[in-house]
Amino acid sequence: MSYCLYCEERISKTISWGTLFILEADKYSCDKCVQTFQAIEDNYCQFCYKRCEQECCEDCYKWKAIYDGNDPLYKNISIYYYNDKMKDIISRWKYRGDYMLGNLFKQKFQTVFREKFSHMNKNISIVPIPLSKERLYERNFNQAAQLASFVTPNISNILERTHTEKQSKKSRKERLMSKNPFILTEKVQTDVILIDDIYTTGQTVRHAASLLKQSGCANIYAFTLVRG
Repeated sequence: MSYCLYCEERISKTISWGTLFILEADKYSCDKCVQTFQAIEDNYCQFCYKRCEQECCEDCYKWKAIYDGNDPLYKNISIYYYNDKMKDIISRWKYRGDYMLGNLFKQKFQTVFREKFSHMNKNISIVPIPLSKERLYERNFNQAAQLASFVTPNISNILERTHTEKQSKKSRKERLMSKNPFILTEKVQTDVILIDDIYTTGQTVRHAASLLKQSGCANIYAFTLVRG
């Protein structure tokens, strides 16, 4: 018997001839909670997954202008919108240290990863966006590293982060003006997929992408759970 990690309601499993002889994947959330997760399915920017009627949103046009047409981030792919339910789950998961809640997203994260990246060369580095040592001590785990572990056991921890004020406490302008907090500890020349929980302004992943680009990476993607 299993229970939803979020609402703690019992999860019922459907028994059929197809599942009698096949081990069903573990379920961590009930159907009711899953239905409140707002998946990004249509009308989104093809470069950052922001809700948008056009192929490219104004934000991405601005990034292209900032980098003179050479945006270090090839594109971001997100799975869910940041609705009220998602805000509450992520608050409990990240800021109140409920590590197990991350498993709510495991199956979907794996499925979308296969759909979007299976065509890519296997020689690719999966790099989670790191926390500073101080922030990691506060939370006891890095949510980006947990997400990355869902898709590969071979995580490349080649970035370190200096301690700064929490991104959630900064305004949009302050985030866009922030200095690069990352240090590249090892050069990598493969394509890279950066993993993080939330894409908001795109500044964080571009800080990381710019360092990777300088080290010789050809294409840098971001794969994020939520589009803020």
